[in-house]
Amino acid sequence: MKVAVMGAGAVGCFYGGMLARAGHDVVLIGRPQHVEAIARDGLRLEAQQFDERIGAPRVTASTEAAAVAGADLVLFCVKSTDTESAGASIKPHLGEHTLVLTLQNGVDNAERLRGVITQDVAAAVVYVATEMAGPGHVRHHGRGELVIEPARASETAARALIAAGVPTEISPNVRGALWAKLIVNCAYNALSAITQLPYGRLVQGAGVSDAMSDIVAECVAVAQADGVTLPPGVDGAVSHIAQTMPGQYSSTAQDLARGKRSEIDHLNGYVVQRGAALGVPTPANRLLQTLVRLIEDKAHAVI
Repeated sequence: MKVAVMGAGAVGCFYGGMLARAGHDVVLIGRPQHVEAIARDGLRLEAQQFDERIGAPRVTASTEAAAVAGADLVLFCVKSTDTESAGASIKPHLGEHTLVLTLQNGVDNAERLRGVITQDVAAAVVYVATEMAGPGHVRHHGRGELVIEPARASETAARALIAAGVPTEISPNVRGALWAKLIVNCAYNALSAITQLPYGRLVQGAGVSDAMSDIVAECVAVAQADGVTLPPGVDGAVSHIAQTMPGQYSSTAQDLARGKRSEIDHLNGYVVQRGAALGVPTPANRLLQTLVRLIEDKAHAVI
């Protein structure tokens, strides 16, 4: 299978690297510093069980959206803020039968992408702890499961991922799974970003457990008002993250540490937006969204 990764950051490089190790041809589309490093030295995939470099012909890299041409599967891994623009950039180059799999934070990216392209789009829920440790170097801290929405080629993609060592399942309730992941992100991402603490240390702070309970309760209330069927054990899943990913900093924390804009409007901000539309109060989520935005504005202020 030919695979293209659109937005080859930590998540895209991890899953693209795993597929390449299994024998698939993978092109990583990302920022120049990563593309240059991968072209020169190959992709370094530092996982928990191995540390390898994967180069051409299995892994190639490009800065151009046109590199998706000929792909059977596109792993769509851009920030939620860039969904429509990135979708438009790859649209002219997609094959008729290409499956585009959205590996993104948030709950509405697949729907938004379907408004841009005509190919099959399937949402995926991602449970992985990764970071870009340097140009062309992805470090895997834990987990790696995917839950995929049914689509024409979902079973083919799932089989390839499973064979590559990625635990994958196809679920008819991906919307519920996406919301469950959103709730976890709302509980951790902003707090990790504001404090610049990894999950394990974060949850040890005084009052953090109660604050997370408030955040989760608001999210659950909005989801229920929105007709979402949440999978059982959401509270347990929230506490489980700190145990399985104690050294992980949230993606929002990594964005703020680099002075970048985050996806906060698609995480806690999305809960605030839907809560306002449905008449459900969300003061805890609103406060977190506001604080992260203030930190972003401070970093981007012109002095």
